[in-house]
Amino acid sequence: MKTSQAIRNYLQMHRQATGKELSDHLGITDRAVRKQLSSLLESGVLTKKGRPPTVYYQINSNPPSQPHHSLPTHLTRVISQNYLFITPTGKKLTGIDGFLLWCEKQKLPFEKTAREYVAMVNKFSKYKRQGLINGLSKLKHTYLQVFLDNLYYLDFYSIDRFGKTKLGQLLLYAKQSQQTLLMTELIDTITPAIERLITSKNITSVGFIPPTVKRQIQFMSVLKGRLHLKLRTISIKKIVSDVAVPQKSLTRLTDRIENAQHSIVVSETSYHGNILLIDDAVGSGATLNETAKQIREKGICDGKIIGLAITGSFKGFDVISEV
Repeated sequence: MKTSQAIRNYLQMHRQATGKELSDHLGITDRAVRKQLSSLLESGVLTKKGRPPTVYYQINSNPPSQPHHSLPTHLTRVISQNYLFITPTGKKLTGIDGFLLWCEKQKLPFEKTAREYVAMVNKFSKYKRQGLINGLSKLKHTYLQVFLDNLYYLDFYSIDRFGKTKLGQLLLYAKQSQQTLLMTELIDTITPAIERLITSKNITSVGFIPPTVKRQIQFMSVLKGRLHLKLRTISIKKIVSDVAVPQKSLTRLTDRIENAQHSIVVSETSYHGNILLIDDAVGSGATLNETAKQIREKGICDGKIIGLAITGSFKGFDVISEV
């Protein structure tokens, strides 16, 4: 009997098992079992739950169907580059595989929906110049005074009808799951764009907007460490009163502005040239604008202050409440 079939038989009888349990039962090495499990997972025969060192494997009771499709090359390319679907069980599917499953779950015709998705991606891509979305005009329509010289997003957090973008998905689940591996994947994806911006704008100093919500692994700390930027760092602090109120919990613009004014403190005293302020997600832009305001009022910047968010909202004032 083939090893793959023996694994399936064992799981059908025992419902679930670890790799070590399968290795002991079959009398083969852990490496041989892992090879078979990897193949069975890739083909959709098995699913897994947990993460190392505690991972259980089981028969996939609802294997995804693979309807025949023959999309034109340009549609396949756009979907492969831009689409990410994270299943309810936490499986990460990119490109066509993810889009197929999403269409199936939504009961949508694959090819027609693929064309509509690509059209939507192309629509939103028109806002990008050299891989960046300029969000300054949105900020100027939101505030009477804007203290940033420019504001950029690497992508929108979500797009019409199809929901969160690839970066939006990665950011949401990297922060919520606190998985360093997912954070690393996201950071490695965005690093080239950040480095290009630093070079093109002659950035000499960088500031990272600190989080409000306490987490064991803070995404912004991982981002700062992995970027390895050889720049001076602006000292920015978040002050918490009796109750920590995250920006994302506030739906009114005036509340967000008040929150930023009373929680952000720029404790820097030295002088800087061009400054880049990095935040993970920008909804109203209140925190970045308040940070830039304090830098200007302290007179510690004789250059430009540029804001950068991994993701930002598309509408004039839109609250990103998930991240």
